[in-house]
Amino acid sequence: MQSEDYAYLYELEESFWWFVGMRPVVAAVLDPVCPPGRARDVLDAGCGTGGMVTWLERYAGGRPVAGVDISSDALAFCRERGLRGVARASVTALPFADSTFDLVTSFDVLVQLPGEGSDETAMREMFRVLRPGGVAFVRAAAYAWMRSGHDEALGTQRRYSLARLTGASERAGFRVRRATYANSLLLPAAVVRRLVLKRLGLADSGSDVKPLPPGLAWLNRALASALRAEARLLKAGANLPAGLSAVCVAEKPKTVDSRQ
Repeated sequence: MQSEDYAYLYELEESFWWFVGMRPVVAAVLDPVCPPGRARDVLDAGCGTGGMVTWLERYAGGRPVAGVDISSDALAFCRERGLRGVARASVTALPFADSTFDLVTSFDVLVQLPGEGSDETAMREMFRVLRPGGVAFVRAAAYAWMRSGHDEALGTQRRYSLARLTGASERAGFRVRRATYANSLLLPAAVVRRLVLKRLGLADSGSDVKPLPPGLAWLNRALASALRAEARLLKAGANLPAGLSAVCVAEKPKTVDSRQ
């Protein structure tokens, strides 16, 4: 990601439809496993500009939420938010002792990691720093065939099927509690925009995470509403068969195989 991308991220995290709509999606999947309000030690592994660090306080029960990111640009924006519990580090080498956290989250970070096998290294690191019985929430961009100029602009290294994401979780030692696709209702529109219109030069190139043109506030509200409707389905227990994101909630077993 470029400095401009972090500036857009910082500007948009509180109001852009993707972030506004995906937070209830995360809650719908994570709340049953990690009920809000309990005291927990929480880490956002790859915290970006810090929007989710603040939101994750709902799972920390008054404790500070930690965050790490490799980008100094991202961490500068975290500090603009007043966040002090953030540090510069790679998610492939987390600077914490074993069994430090009760919840570790990873929001669209595995897709960004350069190098073969770096995503599985990160999963093993999340496993290591979790306490037995701790939970990991991992979200990643779905489908290699959806790769487009959006991914080129953001430096995306890989996209995931749900099977690939759950497989990486299990190889790291986790027990998968729930796995589903998300952002399903908007998948057809994304296919048309990214794979057809952009390639024909009929839509803006580059990342889709940028301010909408003036006069399209109604579209921002409509897209966020679509994701909120999806969150209600997920909260009711439905797992979605397709979507722009792959989501996995996994638990570190309370008794860990010493060979891992």
